[in-house]
Formats: sequence, C-alpha cells, structure tokens
Amino acid sequence: MIRKIVKDISFLEQKSECATKEDVEVINDLIDTLKANLDHCVGMAANMIGVKKRILVFCAGNMIIPMVNPVILKKEDSYEAEESCLSLIGSRKTTRYETIEVEYLDKNFNKHKQIFTGFTAQIIQHELDHFEGIII
Repeated sequence: MIRKIVKDISFLEQKSECATKEDVEVINDLIDTLKANLDHCVGMAANMIGVKKRILVFCAGNMIIPMVNPVILKKEDSYEAEESCLSLIGSRKTTRYETIEVEYLDKNFNKHKQIFTGFTAQIIQHELDHFEGIII
C-alpha cells in the first residue's frame, strides 16, 4: 500500500525500534511507497511512512532492495555531501563515507553482510540516520 510521507519533524526525530517478522507489511508498504515516488526519491526509511522501525528500502539500478535492522560494521573514506529528503524541504550538508560494510536482514529475515560504495552507500547512510532521529 502506498503510504503518505511523514513531514512532522518531532516524529522524525524519534529513534526507531528493531523490526520483527510481524513488520513484513511495513516492508511491502515501503517498497510500494518508494515505487510511487521514484521520480524524486531513491530511498526511504520506515519512519518516513509513520512507522518507527529499523527498515529501509533503496534503489539499485531498477531493483528496490529492503534492509531490516541494518548495522554499519565498517566505514572508510569520509567526504562532505549535500542531501535532500522527501520528508523535508531543501538540502543539508553532511559527512558520508565512500565505502561501508553493512550487516542486515533481507525481507525473509535471512542475514547478509555486504560492502556498498559510492551513491548506494550514501543512500543507505542517509536512511540509517533516520533510524537515529537524525534529520538530513
């Protein structure tokens, strides 16, 4: 189901909780909502659709990849970036890392460990900030 994008800063500043198998519908809703916003969005965290769970989705080519309870294990080569967010107006500067290693669960709650670089790594870092209530 396509959900409305949350723009309430006080809600977005709240930390997210770990997701469980009962949150599978949130994954589906995030995928549907990202698909509906692909013309101006490349990733989403669950709090952007009103759910304080550690679930994100992002575009990789023409695929949408979900991550449940992701954790960055390593990060290398910091740089300054300027980002915008569907939940906010305008753009903001932040520090990102060129290469990250992430451990996460997929949609079926199978564990993965993967290295991401470049823009994909930047998207994942932006969405992980959402889990901590960091507004970028």
